[in-house]
Amino acid sequence: MRLLLKSIIFLVLSILTQIGGLVYISNDYLIKRAKINRTPLVFLSFIFLYGLTTFLIVPPLASLFGREKIKNSDRIQPTNYATIILNRNYVVPEINRILKNSEGYLKTSGLKIKYLDAGFPFLKYFPLLPHLSHHDGRKLDLSLVYSDAHGNLSNDKKSRSGYGAFEGPSSGENDQISTCLKQGFSQYDYPKYLTFGTVNTHLLFSEDYTKDLITSLLKNKEITKIFIEPHLKNRMMLTDSRIKYHGCRAVRHDDHIHIQI
Repeated sequence: MRLLLKSIIFLVLSILTQIGGLVYISNDYLIKRAKINRTPLVFLSFIFLYGLTTFLIVPPLASLFGREKIKNSDRIQPTNYATIILNRNYVVPEINRILKNSEGYLKTSGLKIKYLDAGFPFLKYFPLLPHLSHHDGRKLDLSLVYSDAHGNLSNDKKSRSGYGAFEGPSSGENDQISTCLKQGFSQYDYPKYLTFGTVNTHLLFSEDYTKDLITSLLKNKEITKIFIEPHLKNRMMLTDSRIKYHGCRAVRHDDHIHIQI
């Protein structure tokens, strides 16, 4: 049972953070050598070793795999800092250049680029669950943009995780969500279980500011695809051929924007 429990912990930490399982094994070895058996000390030892590995060891090693952390600035920030803690903020350098360019295009608007999951630091085909394609550092999710009741820009979000706060189709709009669910793709709206709590429920989806964000991204020729739900594409009157529908086998994209190069 002890071996089974350790195996489960290793698997869960690896799925969530890529490196957590290895850190767990290393910590287990070290505490045995030090003959530490008090649970609080074991936990603190793991937290220290994980933090040391994540912030000091992983970044230079990731460069050997052609990846780097998303470069934060006053206008490029994570929606949730768990993205950084879990090592899900690694991209190829081209993505950072795109974000920097888009930041420049948006400099007069006050709009901040809030990013969600990107990729892990190592290995091209290591899956970033629950995503289907975030395995090579060439994809990145971004939050939608919101405003208050008066139309004023807000850089706050509507869920703690950044996912699952949907901007569903209005009456008369293309309801691709219902179509996929009726066809048996029950996973299509599962991000509603991953909000970790809704916040700022007074905020409204901003068509204008979200369109500004997408337009700034499309100025970068390196971008080959942007995924967003069809009803939002039509509502914002976006016509660029690189804005595509992701299909029913993925999850709905009316809570975030997916870009890839």
